[in-house]
Amino acid sequence: MHAWPASEVPALPGKGRDLQIHDTATQGTITLAPGPVARIYVCGITPYDATHIGHAATYNAFDLVQRVWLDTKRQVHYVQNVTDVDDPLLERALRDNQDWTELAERETALFREDMTALRMLPPQHYIGAVEAIPGIVPLVERLRDAGAAYELDGDTYFSVEADPHFGGVSHLDAEAMRLLSAERGGDPDRPGKKNPLDPMLWMAARPGEPSWDGGSLGRGRPGWHIECVAIALDHLGMGFDIQGGGSDLAFPHHEMGASHAQALTGEFPMAKAYVHAGMVALHGEKMSKSKGNLVFVSALRRAGVDPAAIRLALLSHHYRADWEWTDAVLDEAVARLERWRAAVSRPDGIPADALVEEVREALSNDLDAPAALAAVDRWVERQIATDGEDESAPGLVSRTVDALLGVAL
Repeated sequence: MHAWPASEVPALPGKGRDLQIHDTATQGTITLAPGPVARIYVCGITPYDATHIGHAATYNAFDLVQRVWLDTKRQVHYVQNVTDVDDPLLERALRDNQDWTELAERETALFREDMTALRMLPPQHYIGAVEAIPGIVPLVERLRDAGAAYELDGDTYFSVEADPHFGGVSHLDAEAMRLLSAERGGDPDRPGKKNPLDPMLWMAARPGEPSWDGGSLGRGRPGWHIECVAIALDHLGMGFDIQGGGSDLAFPHHEMGASHAQALTGEFPMAKAYVHAGMVALHGEKMSKSKGNLVFVSALRRAGVDPAAIRLALLSHHYRADWEWTDAVLDEAVARLERWRAAVSRPDGIPADALVEEVREALSNDLDAPAALAAVDRWVERQIATDGEDESAPGLVSRTVDALLGVAL
């Protein structure tokens, strides 16, 4: 599966700072100092309703991570998946009387278009669950053969007790885990499971549903969590720098994935940091497919909204915060974009070297994009009010905003 084209990232003078970021697993801020190549895995969409503002906010956060790392003169090895076969996708296709593969392909293509418009840097490896199946099957067989998995009526389940570190990502108690498991694709009430929290690794073929050759597992399809584990281990290995996604993935998805990988390899941890973006609400409720209260990036673009304004609206909220999308949020972003473009369109300006360092400092501090925007706002206000003489300043500000915030002025 191919990703989307990359926009050029301008080089800035000097060098950026190492990223300090909140780690869900340690429940605190840690400093990441990768080697020459920083490694990040971000969980992708299930392609049946793309791309809403909640998606965009999550991928914007991890786009900032990449930009901070690139500014430190590192390379970035970024991997993202597409869950192109799963119950919600099949249910939507059945509801709408569509072929599930056509639905997945169409929504994935739309996602690519939106990511391109928003200038999100693409992953080096963009992998669908279906194409990952040949690598998933051997991992499930290994877990089964090691006693970390078991069969139940033809399905194969992972035993959470196989990983002594289980629970160390989300830090939830058993009852909270059980409730979230039931809400987020698990089946804690299924009779015969060794532990209600045990997640499915391989689902035996069901009538009328797609299935693939699973070797000794029989025909079927993979569970949700093992999909990301197989892709991440194949392309990044253990101990990569960031496992990222929305805060609703901390449990069960990232918790279970970590346990799968740790049971497979005997190594700990799967990722050095588990980083989670907040949820976006609309009309007082979390924006979600199940509620149908979605604002789509493509619809905004069709209405003539500049993608740079959409991106500024996302950047105006800290990535870990839960916030609400409103017309006022977008209006403010549109006005900010106009002010910034007017300021950098002048032939000269006030010096901007200090601004570069202010933006770097803000983003290295747990991706504090609102602080970075405020720094640019202050420069813009002085630029508009003052006759500057630095001919290089407007261009430097434009390159800084482009390189570090992904906004083209």
